[in-house]
Amino acid sequence: MSKAISRVTNPTSKSSEPTFGIPLTSVHKIEGDGVKVFYRAAGEPSAPVVLLLHGFPASSFMFRELIPRLAKHYRVIAPDFPGFGFTEVPPERKYVYSFDGLATTIDAFTQALKINRYAIYVFDYGAPTGFRLAMTHPERVTAIVSQNGNAYEEGLADAWAPIQKYWASPTAENREVIRKNILTLDGTRWQYTHGVSDPESVPPESYTLDTALFERPGNKDIQLDLFLDYASNVRLYPQFQEYFRTSKPPLLAIWGKNDPFFLPAGAEAFRKDLPNAKVQFLDTGHFAIETHVVEIAAAMQEFLEVNGIGSRSGESAA
Repeated sequence: MSKAISRVTNPTSKSSEPTFGIPLTSVHKIEGDGVKVFYRAAGEPSAPVVLLLHGFPASSFMFRELIPRLAKHYRVIAPDFPGFGFTEVPPERKYVYSFDGLATTIDAFTQALKINRYAIYVFDYGAPTGFRLAMTHPERVTAIVSQNGNAYEEGLADAWAPIQKYWASPTAENREVIRKNILTLDGTRWQYTHGVSDPESVPPESYTLDTALFERPGNKDIQLDLFLDYASNVRLYPQFQEYFRTSKPPLLAIWGKNDPFFLPAGAEAFRKDLPNAKVQFLDTGHFAIETHVVEIAAAMQEFLEVNGIGSRSGESAA
């Protein structure tokens, strides 16, 4: 049984949007895979499910503005991965922090909630996690929204160079270079603000919270282990692509075109395996949701509705 530990109202909506009838977002924890998974949820239990999968170094907090914009028509669920946000991993669990491990935990999380059909929104780390989930249970995935969630080598930008060096030579020296240059407040702020026309428009609580969470004892080593294991995702790209060709999920790639990590070519590449994929670019950076949540929510709602997923289309939760 999940246990709601608090219930909060959503942030004030923008002036161009109505300020009434905003669905409440609740927060919960539930056991899955021996882990206490923290998650945010909103929407009617009978509505079609949209599962939001965050990236590095974020958590479900990154979806704080998107959840209420979708919850009028969908049951929206956003978990924190092990090692991120407020999910708790007991020491006795001896958890192995890998992308296979993250996918196994999220699979167990969906089973604990008895969710058997869902659209997935994947961003950054959420992409290899979500694509593993989709390959394991292709019948469960109704659609994919990839917001800067890569599955093609042509999508990898030069910013990956120090991490690729770590993959090739996982020495203590190379590990320390990443620790000192990426796992810092300045490094995290850069991820959020690079490519944004007005960097001051990015809410500082985003990168400040992320930094505070990875400063917890032992967490930086978890992040460094996942950086090393990211190479496994690149090796799986051909299998992800085979899944796209075989299962043909409806896919929307909505991409911050100034992302220093994942190039626009990664979004365009989906069309090689899914010719009907919809590709849309936004004039922003990696964390597009921080600056363009209104546009992303509108594009998602249109995409899901066109593909028969929504309250007016007759699609319902399992």
